[in-house]
Amino acid sequence: MADTSYMARKSVADIVGSADAEEGHSLAKSLGATSITAMGIGAIIGAGIFVLTGTAAAQFAGPSITLSFVLGGIACAFVGLCYSELAAMLPVCGSSYTYTYATLGEIFAWIIGWDLILEYAMGAATVAVGWSGYIVSLLRNVGITIPPAFSAAPGTVIKMADGSTVTGIVNLPAIVIIAILTTMLVMGTKESARLNNIMVAVKLVVVVAFIALGVFFIKPANWHPFIPANTGAFGNFGMSGILRGSAVVFFAFIGFDAVSTAAQEAKKPQRDMPIGILGSLVICTVLYILVAGVLTGLVPYADLNVPDPIAKGVDAIGMTWFSVLIKIGALTGLTTVILVLLYGQSRIFFTMSQDGLLPPLFERVHPRLQTPYLSQIMIGTIVAIVAALTPISVLGEMVSIGTLFAFILVCGAVIYLRRSDSGASRPFRAPGVPIVPILGILFCLLLMAGLPLVTWVRLFVWLIIGLIIYFSYGRNHSRLRFPERH
Repeated sequence: MADTSYMARKSVADIVGSADAEEGHSLAKSLGATSITAMGIGAIIGAGIFVLTGTAAAQFAGPSITLSFVLGGIACAFVGLCYSELAAMLPVCGSSYTYTYATLGEIFAWIIGWDLILEYAMGAATVAVGWSGYIVSLLRNVGITIPPAFSAAPGTVIKMADGSTVTGIVNLPAIVIIAILTTMLVMGTKESARLNNIMVAVKLVVVVAFIALGVFFIKPANWHPFIPANTGAFGNFGMSGILRGSAVVFFAFIGFDAVSTAAQEAKKPQRDMPIGILGSLVICTVLYILVAGVLTGLVPYADLNVPDPIAKGVDAIGMTWFSVLIKIGALTGLTTVILVLLYGQSRIFFTMSQDGLLPPLFERVHPRLQTPYLSQIMIGTIVAIVAALTPISVLGEMVSIGTLFAFILVCGAVIYLRRSDSGASRPFRAPGVPIVPILGILFCLLLMAGLPLVTWVRLFVWLIIGLIIYFSYGRNHSRLRFPERH
């Protein structure tokens, strides 16, 4: 009986070979560089621009939220170079989970895989709640009213225009959008990618139009003071507010992590993955900085703590008609984020199941559709329930720290593999190793320091639950430890 230590790692050759390990369990290679870049933009541009920009500016950074995006973009640039090397070197699905398996070993791979489950599922639920807010607002513009009690989580108190309050019962719009996107993903990756490309084009047009029109109506007085004085508490404006704002909006940068899960379905992964990851990151960071600058120039930052800050910015310049268009763009943007996060979650489950750490049903591929349909349906159901019953404030806090934790391990993986597998083929090499990965780690640690203690506690509790599952199931069914059982 094989009893390989759970600290043992997979070899690079084993991981690359696992892409086509079993007939009937392989995924269709249907994605090119354009689709992968669009997928990254689809995941990155969404909640960050349409929701979190206003919240972070109003509560933490003021007009200097633009510097928060610069800081987040710098951190992601270092991490993105590391992701690109690993995605080209190890062209299989699984994201940072797979990369950790090749470096730190099985137990750390499980930890990061479990962490990504939290990141992707909570991220999709968070964005679904934001989507619900925009669709309710848009329908109200055309005379259709969804009862507030059925568009908010239980216990959420909603203040009405007449001063009365309504308590939420369930968020039905969030359930509807998750059900629709889950069905699309079950029907086929190629078809979902085509629709995603169209939706990405729509929201890019809307975002660029907002920048182009809004720049002529900026009131420079709204940018003063650019860095509001700290109120005496860490993270409430001042330099610490820029850091806190960056940690909050980092939620919006998880897209290129989701892109790396598509490596096994890329037509030419060694070329397409670096283009997709770095291309989407550069485009989105520039747009974030421009939108944040225009928005805080249009509206005093203290007034931006609303679910639809971009629409508020358009209203401030008297273009109500464009506000409706912005809401349509926001809905499109948020839809693509949910789509990519649900997609990425199922692919991580797929890879973990192939490794024996999760039950076999998660790697079962539909014979005709070539998608992990059972896994996708289960994920969609769970995310829909969470989105329907949980407030967005609680959901959003669960995502950023998990993302940053995963990014740190990815940067460490590059350093480790340069030493342990120095002779392996690297179609794309991250420049400046080990300096670039080390800078990526340091920037991620800096952003993690800006998150509140309760976020760390929630992450710790989630990881404890994951370790219990690993030692009770995953460790005893691992392909690495017990290859003769599979």
